[in-house]
Amino acid sequence: MLFIFNFLFSPLPTPALICILTFGAAIFLWLIYRPQSIMPLVDLDNQSVGIEGGARRGPFQKDYNLMGHYLSDASTVYEIFQRGLALSDNGPCLGYRKPNQPYKWLSYKQVSDRAEYLGSFLLHKGYKPSPDELIGIFAQNRPEWIISEYACYTYSMVAVPLYETLGAEAIKYIINKAEIATVICDKPEKALILIKDMEKGLIPSLKMIIIMDPFEDDLKERGEKSGIEILSLLDAEVMGLKLSLQLEGRSDTVGSLQAFYTGDPKGAMITHQNIVSNVASFLKRLEYTFQPTPEDVSISYLPLAHMFDRIVQAIMFSCGARVGFFQGDIQLLPDDMKTLKPTLFPVVPRLLNKIYDKVQSEAKSPLKKFLLNLAIASKFNEVKRGVIRRDSFWDKLIFAKIQESLGGRIHFMITAAAPVSSPVLMFFRAAMGCPVFEAYGQTECTAGCTLTSPGDWTSGHVGVPLDCNHVKLEDVADMNYYSVNNEGEICIKGINVFKGYLKEPEKTEEALDKDGWLHTGDIGRWLPNGTLKIIDRKKNIFKLAQGEYITPEKIESIYIRSGPVSQIFVHGESLQVMYCFNKS
Repeated sequence: MLFIFNFLFSPLPTPALICILTFGAAIFLWLIYRPQSIMPLVDLDNQSVGIEGGARRGPFQKDYNLMGHYLSDASTVYEIFQRGLALSDNGPCLGYRKPNQPYKWLSYKQVSDRAEYLGSFLLHKGYKPSPDELIGIFAQNRPEWIISEYACYTYSMVAVPLYETLGAEAIKYIINKAEIATVICDKPEKALILIKDMEKGLIPSLKMIIIMDPFEDDLKERGEKSGIEILSLLDAEVMGLKLSLQLEGRSDTVGSLQAFYTGDPKGAMITHQNIVSNVASFLKRLEYTFQPTPEDVSISYLPLAHMFDRIVQAIMFSCGARVGFFQGDIQLLPDDMKTLKPTLFPVVPRLLNKIYDKVQSEAKSPLKKFLLNLAIASKFNEVKRGVIRRDSFWDKLIFAKIQESLGGRIHFMITAAAPVSSPVLMFFRAAMGCPVFEAYGQTECTAGCTLTSPGDWTSGHVGVPLDCNHVKLEDVADMNYYSVNNEGEICIKGINVFKGYLKEPEKTEEALDKDGWLHTGDIGRWLPNGTLKIIDRKKNIFKLAQGEYITPEKIESIYIRSGPVSQIFVHGESLQVMYCFNKS
């Protein structure tokens, strides 16, 4: 008090006193309201731990024990959904919309009941609650896809996704390989494709097609002539309601998910335990960064035939959160996001690149480019200090429009499926005002095996092992990669590793060695801080006539950034050479 009294009655001029008091008040207010930093949970210079045999584990793993589950009341995917039903108090679960309309929602109980009715109908048709019973799902992302999937889980059957972009030949191959007798389609047009194949005797195992959308009677009559029963999903559910059965205990086997390689597709057998352990490890890694609640919502637009979006949905369901589906047209995704306002945004580099390129192209003048780059640099400097916010000067001036274009409420982003460039990742971490994580994995390890650490906002790596698996690098001598140099083929061992390929023992042995290590075919490098960097692809190279080795993905990743390019495949012939003559 004496100091304040002396200060107020000091001989300093009044303007000077006012300036000093104002400055002090500003400092005081800044200290109170300054943005809080998110502190790293691990030593960023030592993010993974070496274990016996040359493998590495994540920093949160205790006593080398792999994490099988995070939630004590959810040891199967079915139980994960039932947990969500209880946590949400039968709140909204699956959302859908038509053009220029708001989202409509099915409650958790509605989804659970409809899945039970459909599953009960399948049992009435002769299916048994067994992992030997395989049901095909030939549809785009929509609520009925999830209802069909969980109908299988409810009665211990197996869901087999059929991905239309694979082509007709691959779909026939999958149906025949898995001996699928029932396929659930979204549109009559897809059912007609199957009927035509049946008329030619190309898919003899098929006996029934269930269609989500309305269809004409002549389609049903045409199917019956080929020995295929055609009925609507609604009719199947109504019949199942009358015959509803309650079963105790559910098998661990979940489904046969297609892993797409050169040649015929292989069905990777994924269990409940695989999925639950993957969900558990993501929740554990992010428990102090992002834990979904019933108020959270994710958008589903990535193909459900792949495991990435399925794991994201299981994470949301485990916490009673919501999932909204896009309209089915990727061009309408921005409109869907503005309407849905998701808080979790799973994304792939291809979409990130398109958004990034669009923003860069709109900054046409030198001044706009300067301001954009300055904004990115300024915001990213905050991110590196652990300050993640969207109320800064640069947010209001530049980034708010980008945030609003994606709904304006995104709290968490995760990118996977392919490498993302450092400038693009840096841009989104600066622009979105939310944590942006990068994951790595493949179908054979359910979805993910590594994830970047909270607080590590550097790029050029895919993080450290999840708590459900260990990772090691194995020598690839013919490519000059050796584990003693912290380089080699990425191998994964853990609870999330699949059981094998359906009816493919030889290919299973190629992927899984006798010690249970999954050989991914990717080449990685351990960085000095313990994170993993993907640097190459085993065998996916070709030698040009002049003796030069080429990795096609690197070329493809550049050309796919071009606006007119939708898909690209680079092929090389070692025995051919192109001559270019200079006319001059």
